[in-house]
Amino acid sequence: MNEFLESNEQSVEGDIKAKESIAQPPFQTINTTSSITPQAGVNNCGCSSEVDSNSNINKMPPSFIYAIGRIDARFPNIATEKEFAQVVSRAETAGKTNQQIFHSALSKRENRYLARQLCWVLSVQGLDTYLLIPRDPADLDLLIEAIRPAQDANDIDVVIGMRGPIAPPEMCNGLMIPIVIFDQIYSFDKDSFIKAIPVSKKTTSTQLTPAADELFKRILQLTDNAGAIDEHRALNYLAMRYSGIYEKVAEQNGNDSSLTGVDVLPSSLSGTRKILKAIFSYTHRKTGFTEKCFVRVDVTEEFPFLVTGLAQYFDR
Repeated sequence: MNEFLESNEQSVEGDIKAKESIAQPPFQTINTTSSITPQAGVNNCGCSSEVDSNSNINKMPPSFIYAIGRIDARFPNIATEKEFAQVVSRAETAGKTNQQIFHSALSKRENRYLARQLCWVLSVQGLDTYLLIPRDPADLDLLIEAIRPAQDANDIDVVIGMRGPIAPPEMCNGLMIPIVIFDQIYSFDKDSFIKAIPVSKKTTSTQLTPAADELFKRILQLTDNAGAIDEHRALNYLAMRYSGIYEKVAEQNGNDSSLTGVDVLPSSLSGTRKILKAIFSYTHRKTGFTEKCFVRVDVTEEFPFLVTGLAQYFDR
């Protein structure tokens, strides 16, 4: 899990030379060297409309998604639900919960045809937000891995992909939300993620853990953070990949200052690239003095990356 977070020392030169030299997270990684185009014939939910090179999703300008939420599998129609029930009736289910039975059935290779028929829904803050379809059919495994045998409120799924049109009502039992053709999914639990954040010399794990938990929740609870606009994509990327923002909050807490604001603004470095600066405000609890730090993130393409690390910010 440590590899999932960037070090606090990265710079734009290092990113360019090393192809954003961030160690990959301990989850399955799919190489995506081609342009983002939905694969022909992918029909994940048994819907009648194909997602192919002639569909509306390719006629729309790219709308990238970097969303944090929870993935759930649902039945698109009663026929699929009845077929699943027949499969389960032949399995050993004594002593298992419904969630364990569901996970066990989907994990079996012979039941992969059922996994292809299901609707895969990403919920953000408890609201159904996206219908997920893998760009590569092999990435169906990432969806199945997101269904845990025991669900927990701290489970987290990160989805990176491209937003498409609103799903037709026949696609998922009347659920009409945007389709996302995803290229990568990371699944883990929040406690393990926070424990994996490296502790700097200026803080202790006792200080870091509650500070990181507070900041993580704050980023996720920002209004309408569905990971669809550039500002939210930048924040979600930082929350997942940059440990410096967590270390800074813990350090400021030790100095009797608390996090009082998170803002994302266009950077003056933007030109042909789309670069944003995320500004974090810390206010001293006794004096009221506010100190600001910022970090720059490039959100031009599907995968955001760090441009400059955390530095002091001065209002102009």
